[in-house]
Amino acid sequence: MKTSFQLKKTFRPLLLGTALLSASAFADVAYISNEKDNSLSLIDLKTLEVRQTIEVGQRPRGIIFSKDYTKLYICASDDDTVQIMDVATGTIIDTLPSGEDPEQFSLAPNDRHLYIANEDDALVTVVDTKDSTVLAQIDVGVEPEGMAVSPTGKIAVNTSETTSMLHWIDTETYELYDNTQVDQRPRHVEFNKDGSLLWASSEIGGTVVVIDTSNREILKKLNFEIKGIHPDRIQPVGVKLTDDGKYAFVALGPANHVAVVDAKTYEVVDYLLVGRRVWHMEFNSDQTILLSTNGISGDVSVIDVDKMKVIKSIKVGRYPWGVAVLPEGKGIPAQAER
Repeated sequence: MKTSFQLKKTFRPLLLGTALLSASAFADVAYISNEKDNSLSLIDLKTLEVRQTIEVGQRPRGIIFSKDYTKLYICASDDDTVQIMDVATGTIIDTLPSGEDPEQFSLAPNDRHLYIANEDDALVTVVDTKDSTVLAQIDVGVEPEGMAVSPTGKIAVNTSETTSMLHWIDTETYELYDNTQVDQRPRHVEFNKDGSLLWASSEIGGTVVVIDTSNREILKKLNFEIKGIHPDRIQPVGVKLTDDGKYAFVALGPANHVAVVDAKTYEVVDYLLVGRRVWHMEFNSDQTILLSTNGISGDVSVIDVDKMKVIKSIKVGRYPWGVAVLPEGKGIPAQAER
């Protein structure tokens, strides 16, 4: 375990647009990281229109809100830092030490400890967001990417793409206590609501596994088949689960589809055609719609969860990557409350 680290700060608080619309009293707002535009697109989820674009650091990828929704954390990968945006003003107010090339991260339930995957350093960096200190740097496999902390906050899981492993980390000791071999190039991990199951995608392997977190045994391996699409193009990346435990949605990368999986039977019930190179996804606050970022087509697909139908495509910046949703009424600027 490494503990030394040099803080690197960059500030890019430039606002693109004439009005400050970082948050709304009237609708959920989706924040989309545009990897090649160094920006965020903000989408009003009632009008389904882009309402604002904000310039951020270089190559933004993973994004996540603080638990109180007052801050947005941004992996500015090519700046080797995590930026902190004030949600009320839409400006970058600080940075966190992150290790080199931060890609994805997960915030512990205590709203304080941020677990960051450092792709170039084969490390997971744990940062205290309150005082901007590095608590630990944990050696993992080659090219770490996916990152998740369990709902209890006791377990963190990281994926290493080249090693094709999941790494299980004790969040009290910051020790790696187990590894799970999966198929080639695992990209993303997602706990179910109570933390009893972990879903993990393997991009090149073309599979998703469901793991019992109590013993770390693989319960099920899912395969995907779409008529007219070569198996090599079916590359699972993002995974999202409904809170009621009914469905899992799997982004299939260059297959340009989202798979809908019955989360009880593990059967694929549908494939939804979305934009090109679908990557990550997020629900709105009541889980009635699901958003997918489509990198090559530069848009976001809006999926009606009840109808299992894509209802709109929204053009954003170049290579949209991550997505996070600000619920209605959260992070409201003072002027919007009056």
